[in-house]
Amino acid sequence: MVRKRTDLAAIFARKAKGEKIPMLTAYDAPTAQALEEAGVDVLLVGDSAANVVLGYHDTLPVSMEEMLVLTAAVVRGAPTAFVIADMPFMSFNVSIEEAIRNGGRFIKQAGAQAVKIEGGGPVAETLQAMVQAGIPTVGHLGLTPQTANMLGGYRVQGKSADAAERILRDAELLEAAGACMLVLECVPDRLAELITRQLSIPTIGIGAGPHCDGQVLVVHDMLGIRSGFTPKFVKAYETLGERMKNAAQRFRAEVLEGSFPGPEHGFALEEREHKKLLARLDHDPEKGETS
Repeated sequence: MVRKRTDLAAIFARKAKGEKIPMLTAYDAPTAQALEEAGVDVLLVGDSAANVVLGYHDTLPVSMEEMLVLTAAVVRGAPTAFVIADMPFMSFNVSIEEAIRNGGRFIKQAGAQAVKIEGGGPVAETLQAMVQAGIPTVGHLGLTPQTANMLGGYRVQGKSADAAERILRDAELLEAAGACMLVLECVPDRLAELITRQLSIPTIGIGAGPHCDGQVLVVHDMLGIRSGFTPKFVKAYETLGERMKNAAQRFRAEVLEGSFPGPEHGFALEEREHKKLLARLDHDPEKGETS
């Protein structure tokens, strides 16, 4: 029996039952398949792909076309997961019409089940129009990487009562506009708890404490693949970065010393066929007479 794809009703049911929602990012089919087989059936194709996959300095340069390719790969790799695609910077900011057109491409062309946009009150009208056009849309508040320069960099948001109330009111606005989920990034845990209790839609935390309905991490952070700065909220469950480097070093050494490939890694030509080949080459008229 073919399993059906996880849907919003199933995710909302988890919130209603108090069952936590694990979410990880994915950017390619093999990773998506592994995560789905591990039981993680809500996947985010984050614009973090810009940093961890495509080599950009931050998330801003990643394009619609790049995100569409990555999203389609994840959808193919995880046929039963609920796949959310991040809408990249300036793909939903110019006009409502363009936001609907780009959001629709993620659903129709790449096969995503939902899209995610960053921002509070100023994007509520856009989010509402996207939902009315049939595009399930996830909100994102707190630290919003696409506008981090306007927030004073990558830092915790909502630390004062005034700032916390603004985030709470934005969360209410996004829910009223039709958001199907809300990502809370780098906000104090008490604020995230308050928002989670206030909203009927699931909240997904990243650096927002334990009280959200679910948690998300960048898969490369979770696997210990990335190098450089590691945010406080990251927990590395593996050290694949070091293991990959060690494997590559062993491969290089064996190639240099000639121990790889060995006989077990090749394909033999039977002796009889080998002799026939040599005989033909010895009598090849284009080579002239052989001695």
